[in-house]
Parts: sequence; structure tokens; C-alpha cells
Amino acid sequence: MKTEPDVFSIKDLLSQDVSPWEGVRNYQARNFMKEMKEGDLAFIYHSSCKDVGIAGVAKVVRENYVDATQFDPDSPYFDAKSDPAKPRWIRVDVAFVEAWPRVLSLSRLKADEALAEMPLVQKGNRLSVMPVTEAQWQHIQGMKA
Repeated sequence: MKTEPDVFSIKDLLSQDVSPWEGVRNYQARNFMKEMKEGDLAFIYHSSCKDVGIAGVAKVVRENYVDATQFDPDSPYFDAKSDPAKPRWIRVDVAFVEAWPRVLSLSRLKADEALAEMPLVQKGNRLSVMPVTEAQWQHIQGMKA
């Protein structure tokens, strides 16, 4: 799950304990989020910052439900074309699991051949929510030290 740390970081999640993951406005990322189940773990990935990469882990504590920000004209996530009778956008709630001592950099992830098939390291793939296979998850967990 990608976020800009100046907007919302792993430290913000720690301070809130549980937070809605709202504002996803890409259909493919939304569809990946729809597949998330309560108890699933997710990497929190910081982007658009000095230290781009994985900063920690969160857990899904509530499966997809309507993202009300799409209907709020004062929200940066407002979508004038979204119909309350048939909402376009969803969110999940995530809970803090852990912050890593150091961000695992995108350059390090890209350099690892075991992760070559991971969407995150492939050119043009920077969705805000992307799947990670079990093998990729385990491999990355071993890289965090």
C-alpha cells in the first residue's frame, strides 16, 4: 500500500493505531483492495519522498466498504461523478503492525532478481495498492534487517 509520508506515513499509522485507507482513485488499485481480507498483512510503501521504499507493515482489520470521501466536496478525494446509489470507491481499515528501523529502498528491491516479477519493481507500475505473492512477502521480510 503506497502513501506519501508527508500526507500519511507509517508513523502516522502508529499514532492512530487503526486508520481507513481512503482516497484510492484508480480502478485497478481499487479492485486489488476489494480482494483484501481481514487479517491480511500489507507493506506500507513510502513514495514521493527522500527515502522511497517499504517502511513497515499494516494489517487489514476491516474489509472493503464505501469510501465516503468520494461524496464530500470539501475532501481532496471528492469524485463528482460517483453516485451514492452506486459508489465507485471503497476503502479498508488498516492497523499498525510494525515500522522498520530503515526503509527498504526501491533501488534495493529492483536490484534483487528474486523480485523481478513483482509489479512494484516493474517499469510503469506504481499503483497505490498492488498484490504481493507469499514468496515475495517472505523474501522481502528477510531483506528488512
